[in-house]
Formats: sequence, C-alpha cells, structure tokens
Amino acid sequence: MNATASLALRTKLTPTTPVLRAATAALWRPEGLRQRYVRYLAAMHPLVRASVPLLLRGAERCAERDDPASRRLAAYYIRHAEEERDHDAWLLDDLAAAGAGPAPVPHPAAVELAGAQYYRIEHEDPATLLGYIAVLEGNAPGPRLADRLAEVTGLPGGAFRTLREHAELDGGHLDDLHRVLDALAPTPARQTAVSVSALHTANLLTRLFLSLAADPGGHP
Repeated sequence: MNATASLALRTKLTPTTPVLRAATAALWRPEGLRQRYVRYLAAMHPLVRASVPLLLRGAERCAERDDPASRRLAAYYIRHAEEERDHDAWLLDDLAAAGAGPAPVPHPAAVELAGAQYYRIEHEDPATLLGYIAVLEGNAPGPRLADRLAEVTGLPGGAFRTLREHAELDGGHLDDLHRVLDALAPTPARQTAVSVSALHTANLLTRLFLSLAADPGGHP
C-alpha cells in the first residue's frame, strides 16, 4: 500500500528532528535565559508577522490555477490565515511585558525563512507553503515550556502568552494540515516540492535557534 502524502512528509523530516531538538535545548538552557528569551521573542516577531500575508498570497496563487485541488488548498490557507491573525500582536505584548520591543532590524534567518516562502509561492508552487507550516507547527512549544521559562527567567506571566497559546493550538493545526495534504493527493512533483520546502525550513529554523543560543546579539 502506498504511503499517504502526510506520512511521506513526516518520514522525510524524521532526520531533522534530533538536530532541531538539540538546537531547541541549547536555546532554552537556563544560563542567560532571561535575555535570550527576549531575543527569541524579538526574532520571532517578523516571522510571525509574515504568516498571514504568506497564507493569503498562497490562496491567491491557488485561485489562479482554478482546479479542485487548488481551490481546496486556497480554502485551507484562508481558514488558517484567520486562525493566525493578530498573533504578531501577541508577540509585541509579550515583549512589552518583558520590558522590551521589536528588533530594529529583523534577524537574517527569520528573513530567509519567510523570504524563501514568498519565492516558492510565486515561482514554484503555492503548495510548498504546506512544508513550511508543517515544520513550524511540528516544532511548536510544549505545554509546560512557558511555566518553566517563567520560573527560570522571573519574567511576568504576561510575557508568555504566545508560547501558551501556540502550545494549545498547534497540535490541532498540524493534524489539519496533514488531512489537507492527503486530500490534495499531490503528484510526485508537487509532493517533492512540499518536502524540499519543509527540509529547507527545518534547516533555517535550526540556524535561527542556534544563532540565538550562541550569540548575545542573536545574529549569526
């Protein structure tokens, strides 16, 4: 029996899991965590701010194709954009609660993460955005992370809304994405494009986390 598209994607991403976990562990180690968490929020803000525009542009590009699979994907992107709306404002609130603000210059890895998706949507296939979403939501914060960070950093509870909300939401989002991907019954070429986008995203997300973990300034 042939593997489903979502199972094939998860299988291709399996080798990235221990690498991303190691980068995440370095990011959340206790030493210097208060300052590092604030840098994390500032680095994630431009990335989260790009989420809704990326989804809406993906939906527009799908609509241009006007076939049943593309219409189904466009509807998913529009629905997901509404679910992601205003999450960048949550990050600004978290930063304010931590006594900080957005970075004056976006982190280069965040620019690459979002920028690669703009390119793929415009010049490859709008379905490639599924690979990006799969990695980001497949590596969402765990349900106890916010409490642990609050305890170690001493920051107020208001600085952790984004982590708490995403810990609750992203598991269901990932299941929804897998259902959509399977329903698309993607061709081998489209499935490869989604997988390449996902692997590229995993690499860039690892680079972002390692950069924030290693450098006081949070840049490579």
